Amino acid sequence: MDVPRDRFEELVGEALDGIPAELARLMDNVAVFVEESSADPHLLGLYEGVPLTSRTHDYAGVLPDRITIYRVPILRICSTEAGVVDEVRTTVVHEVAHHFGIDDDRLDELGY
Repeated sequence: MDVPRDRFEELVGEALDGIPAELARLMDNVAVFVEESSADPHLLGLYEGVPLTSRTHDYAGVLPDRITIYRVPILRICSTEAGVVDEVRTTVVHEVAHHFGIDDDRLDELGY
């Protein structure tokens, strides 16, 4: 499956736009990027930063948290563009959930 990078970036943007407004307003100091792949060929996305639930009163002056969505691994596991849309949405929600302090065990319970 191949989805051009610009279209893939649109899908990531659409997935972010699909986050409920009340949650999107709470996202703080986080940037989202699309990269081709990572050192781990199976990694679809990555959250790096300090989750909102771990920030204390002295949280200040730090670089934004980073969410990276990896294009090639997602394309590799999908056979249709509809599948890519679904996987991008799932991956974006998964990584945004980490920003809110939700761990992988809970995300697995929720189907992400």
